[in-house]
Parts: sequence; structure tokens; C-alpha cells
Amino acid sequence: MKTSDFDYKLPPELIAQHPVSPRDSSRLMVLHRDNGWIEHRIFKDIIAYFNPGDVLVLNNSKVIPARLKGKRKESGADIEVFLLEELTINRWEVLLGPGKRMHENKEIVIVDPVTDEPKLSCKVESKTTDGHFIVRFNSNEDIKTILESIGKVPLPPYIVRTLTDNLDEDKNRYQTVFAGPPGSVAAPTAGLHFTKELLNKLRDKGVKIVFITLHVGAGTFAPVKTEDICKHVMHEERFSLDSATVNVINEAKVLGKRIFCVGTTSVRVLETVARLNDGKLTAYSGRTNLFIRPPWEFKVTDVLITNFHLPKSTLLMLVSAFCAPGSCSGRDMLLAAYAEAIERKYRFFSYGDAMLIL
Repeated sequence: MKTSDFDYKLPPELIAQHPVSPRDSSRLMVLHRDNGWIEHRIFKDIIAYFNPGDVLVLNNSKVIPARLKGKRKESGADIEVFLLEELTINRWEVLLGPGKRMHENKEIVIVDPVTDEPKLSCKVESKTTDGHFIVRFNSNEDIKTILESIGKVPLPPYIVRTLTDNLDEDKNRYQTVFAGPPGSVAAPTAGLHFTKELLNKLRDKGVKIVFITLHVGAGTFAPVKTEDICKHVMHEERFSLDSATVNVINEAKVLGKRIFCVGTTSVRVLETVARLNDGKLTAYSGRTNLFIRPPWEFKVTDVLITNFHLPKSTLLMLVSAFCAPGSCSGRDMLLAAYAEAIERKYRFFSYGDAMLIL
């Protein structure tokens, strides 16, 4: 299949710029894969689609304030340091913008995002083959402990903020209510719709709630640059699947219960590990660059909860594959659903509305 097969036209005004309140009041499109039937609900109604014993899988990775304001030590020119991944304590892979003139041993002063007061510095160690940089921070303490005071929320580029916007809203809302281990530079957005109250209601119904951890990288926004989707290489992301989650999912599968994956990140973790173990899950920590696209046979995931994704994105391709496992026809079903969502003015992307695909 071609990348252009996954294109669609979205009116710019349907790109959600702010989240709805409360979280579970977002709209929910319910797509039935067996016949293409679509229902229109509110997210908190999702509880009606669960049965006792079903399993809800959530990605509990916490978003870090990854955008740091910097100034080149030599010239004082502004430069942004975007944290991508911690390699060792205070040694990070980053994006630098602009970074064309940056090279080994160049120093950057990290300043307070409001007052421009110097807070710490970092030095470029090297440049990677994909245009990223390895930097080491000059600090006596782990910079993760001070990121909240010096960093900004790494909102995706299609969400626009001005100086008059209330940025505290994003600190709270661009984070799931169950966030745990820090490490993501983009939110696992399908999880943003859940409230603690909704999760408790699901537990009261007999739904088992488990967690995986996949730290979302900036590559989640990377465009597919090849027309032949088979030639696209996915970015790698760190993940962890523990034995407690594995045991709950395996037991549910034996009993014929369904596995509800929240977001493409949860899907990729489970399907990655299943492919390593002949369809079975075992506890595992590592990295994945699994690229799920049509046609695809899913070994673990039975139901998908997701947001509305960008045109020609790998996320859209994964959801298309899930709409018709083992076939390429899911693309047509999904794009027809997207067309209806646009007609009914659903809100798209990270702060937008949700889909439940049964």
C-alpha cells in the first residue's frame, strides 16, 4: 500500500487546541468492525461496552517537560533543547533548534523560561546520523529533578499557544491521571479521556485494569517520507511489560475475555512481545520499532480505544490494520468513519475526541 492511500482532508478548525472538561465528556465514536456500523456516544458511556473479566490495558508513561529554553554560550542566540531520551544520568539525546551550526564541544546555557535567568549548561558531545545530538548537562544533581521548574510541556506542533494562554492547563491535561514512570516526550493521548472515577466504575463492573510502559518519542510525529509504506522505518521506543500484567492478560485470554488496548502504544507493546514468543506474552523490557500496517494479524489485541490521527501517519495505518485484521480493506472502513466524524464536527488529534473500535 502507498502512503497517499492514507491521506484525508481535515478542516483546520477541527484540530482540537484545548481539552474538554471533564476529561470523560469528550465525544466517542464507536465503530463495529464486523459490519461498519457507527454509534455516537460520550466517552464516559464506554463502560457499557465492557463485560466482567475484560482487561483494560493502559500506558502509564509520564510526559516530561521536555522543551528547554537555551542560549548559545558564544553568541547568546536563542536555541531550544528538546529532550528525547536519557542515556545515562545528565547525558541525553536531544533535538536542537536551530542546530545547523552546533557541533562537538559547543556549549548551551539553559535559562528560566520566564526570566531568562541561567540555571545550568550543557555541552554537545556528538551528532547522530539522524540529525539528533548527544549532550551532557553540567549539574551536580540529576536534571530530571528540576525539569518541572525549567522545562515546558512538549505539546505537538499543531497545538498553538500564545503568551496569553494559561499554560498551567497543559501541565495538568497533557498527562494521564494514572501517569507513573517519567520518560515520554508526547502523551499517550487515548488515555487522556479517562478519569479516576471512570476507572473505579470499570473496576466495580469487574474489569481488570493493567499497565504497560512505553515512553513515547518525538518520532511519533515523524512523517512517513516513503510512498511505499513497507520502506518506512519506525523509530524505536523503550517499553516494559511486567509479569503482573502478563498474568492477567494470559488468564483472560484462556477464559475467552477481551483485551481492550488504550492507544497504539499499548497495542505495539503487546504485539511486539507476542511476536517474539509465538503469540504468547511473557514479561519483557526492551525497545520496539514494530510498524503495524495493513494487512496485519493481531495476536493479543481484541478492542482498540484510540484518538483521531493525522493523515498519512503510522498511527492511522495501525488503526486501519486493526479495522480489518489480515486484510487491506480496513483503510476504507476507517476513512469512511473519519469522513463521518468530520461531517459531525468531531475534534481531532491529541486533545480531540475518541474512537472505540470493537
